[in-house]
Amino acid sequence: MSGYPASAPLTERFAAQSVIEELLAVQGLVPPRSLLRRVFGASPLSDASWPWYRGALGEIAVGRVLARLGPEWLVLHAVPVGSGWADIDHVLVGPAGVFTLNTKNHAGQNIWVAGQTLMVSGKKLRHLYNSAHEGARASKLLSTAVGAAVDVTAVVVIVEPKRLTIKEKPREVIVLSDRQLLGFLQRRIAVLDAEQVQRVAAAAVNARTWHTKPALSGKPDELKTNFAALRRLVDQARRRRVAWVLGVPAAGFLLLATASPLSAAILPALMNR
Repeated sequence: MSGYPASAPLTERFAAQSVIEELLAVQGLVPPRSLLRRVFGASPLSDASWPWYRGALGEIAVGRVLARLGPEWLVLHAVPVGSGWADIDHVLVGPAGVFTLNTKNHAGQNIWVAGQTLMVSGKKLRHLYNSAHEGARASKLLSTAVGAAVDVTAVVVIVEPKRLTIKEKPREVIVLSDRQLLGFLQRRIAVLDAEQVQRVAAAAVNARTWHTKPALSGKPDELKTNFAALRRLVDQARRRRVAWVLGVPAAGFLLLATASPLSAAILPALMNR
C-alpha cells in the first residue's frame, strides 16, 4: 500500500486501491490451477488472497455508494497514512463534517454491537477500537495541516450483513450497514460552511498531510485491469461449481467425492469462494 507525492492529489486513487495492490501481490505467488481444478471450478484464490479479495469487494461496494454524494462532498479512497503501509479506506469532507470510513465486508453474517463491543457471528473483533484510532489520527493530521481544530467522525461500514443489531451505541464510533450509509450522510446537518469545507478539503487531498514519505503508486488503470481479470476468473469458477452441484446426480457426486484422494482435495475448494 503506497501513496502519492504531494504534487499528485489523492483524488486520483480509487476505492480499494491499497487492498487490490496487496491482493495482486499475494495472488502473484499462487501457482496456476491445473486443468482438472479449472474444470471442477476450484477457485483461483488462495487462502491467503481470499481475505484481500473479499475486502476489495467491500470497499468497491462502499465506493459506489459514495459516488452518489453531491458535488459539495470531497471523497477520497485508500488514503495512505503514517509512515508505513496503513491506509484509511475512505475519507469524506463536506458540509456535514469530516468522516473516516472503515469498511468491513461481513456479507451474510450477524453483527452485534453493544458499547465498546462488536461481534461478528459471535466472535469479538477490534473494528471499533481500530476505527476510533483512525478517526483520532485523521483529526490530528488534518488539524495540523489546516492550522485549526478539525473534528472527525469515525464510522464502521458493514457490507451486506445478514443482521446488524446495535444494543448500545458506541461512544466514539458510528456503526452502519452499506445500505444505511448514504441516507445517514445526507440527513446530517451542516456543521461546516463552504470556506471551511474548502480549507479542509485542500489539506485532505495533499498526500503529505497523511504520510511522512508518500511514494509513487502502481498504475491505477493497470491495477483495475488486473483485478477485473481476476474477478472474472473467480466468478467463472463460482458459476462452474454451481453448474456441477446442480447438474451432477447425487449418487454420482458422492462417487466422485470418494473416487480418489485428488477428488477429495478438490471438493472442499468447490464449495468455498
